[in-house]
Amino acid sequence: MADEDQVAAKERKILVAVDEGEESMYALSWCLKNIVSQSSKDTLILLYAKPPRAVYSSLDGSGYLFSADIMVTMDKYSNSVAACVIDKAKRICREQADHEVKVEVKIESGDPRDVICQFADEIKADVLVLGTHGYGLIKRAFLGSVSTHCAQNVKCPVLIVKKPK
Repeated sequence: MADEDQVAAKERKILVAVDEGEESMYALSWCLKNIVSQSSKDTLILLYAKPPRAVYSSLDGSGYLFSADIMVTMDKYSNSVAACVIDKAKRICREQADHEVKVEVKIESGDPRDVICQFADEIKADVLVLGTHGYGLIKRAFLGSVSTHCAQNVKCPVLIVKKPK
């Protein structure tokens, strides 16, 4: 009984990496139903890693200069995507949690593999929850697997949630 009281009293930081894919939203839903405890003081931290802006030279392939307007438009679009992803994740937290859940949001820029690993270590997350796209061997070899990279490099336990087909 004393062990249960200690577990319930612990304030855990549960980091959930979210992106545009259904897989990350499924992982978030699964986390809310199976990890976040009603009797605990868990904090759910939603992390979105904005992909880095592609590096372009001042000339595109056909010899035209990229204008500052195009770069601003690309940044606005990236920020808009990030806001949409976070809004959807917050809505899932409100609708699917069976109790009030403390939610924090963090948006970082960079390669998702590096951003997630660095942030998990920085906040000393108690657990990292990720969805997986379920790429086959060939795609994973070319694209790289964020979940595999994080599982190998993060110091905290990593839970990879696979969406049923």
